[in-house]
Amino acid sequence: MSWIESMFGVRKPIIAMLHLDALPGDPRFRRETSIQEIAAHAGADLEALQNGGVDGVLFSNEFSLPYQRTMDMVTPAAMAYVIGALRSELRVPFGVDAISDGGATLELAAAVGADFVRGTFSGVYVGDGGLYNNDFATLMRRKAALPLDSLKMLYFINPESDRNLDLRPLQEIAASTIFKVHPDGLCISANAAGQDVDEELIAAVKSRNPEVAVLCNTGCRPDTIIRKLCVADAAVVGTYFKQGGKLENERLENVRVDAARVRMFMDVVREFRTTL
Repeated sequence: MSWIESMFGVRKPIIAMLHLDALPGDPRFRRETSIQEIAAHAGADLEALQNGGVDGVLFSNEFSLPYQRTMDMVTPAAMAYVIGALRSELRVPFGVDAISDGGATLELAAAVGADFVRGTFSGVYVGDGGLYNNDFATLMRRKAALPLDSLKMLYFINPESDRNLDLRPLQEIAASTIFKVHPDGLCISANAAGQDVDEELIAAVKSRNPEVAVLCNTGCRPDTIIRKLCVADAAVVGTYFKQGGKLENERLENVRVDAARVRMFMDVVREFRTTL
């Protein structure tokens, strides 16, 4: 049995994104907002996701835009507060992603007892936020020192919105990364959140690296999820689960999770699993 099946208790699990509201110190954070209110919003989303039947939850500071490569301490501290407040309500495995700071992600995982993490832990990329280099040698030594021996790490190998300066085919980058750090999973993305990932790209990475879990990271909807799960080991779903399938409203605020959309999506997934 793969670690994916062992952790989530099913084949082809769906990991739901739980986007936290803008946190203290973020440009979109409003002075009149309390950390307790942020936790309450996250709690409502968690209830909708778990009642809808998702297999795992991934907490992220999605509204900390623009993301810091080395984030202020207040961000993971605020994330830890919210997760700690909801810890007793979690009924599924959970992970954390302190975007886009791999070191902060590991520190946060150690503080809250996360089961897995997702992040850009390797590679050199350029994008709107400039040039950034990920030092996975330092990250792996920190993981060992904390220690986080049982923590599963899901690597972005083609992050949303940024371009990899390594021009090798993605399946070769994946193979090289596996040889050096043995990631537990590889996340394959489109160019932006909510956009469709090419199944052929997922299949090419999986075919070249069959021993590692490959996850579809963006663009999963009821009409696409079966195609994705035919080639991927799992999927991460965020935008679709929100009211109206929108990431943010006209005031650039975090849109709440729609429990009905979650249930409808998971009904499709459960029916697909009966054919495996």
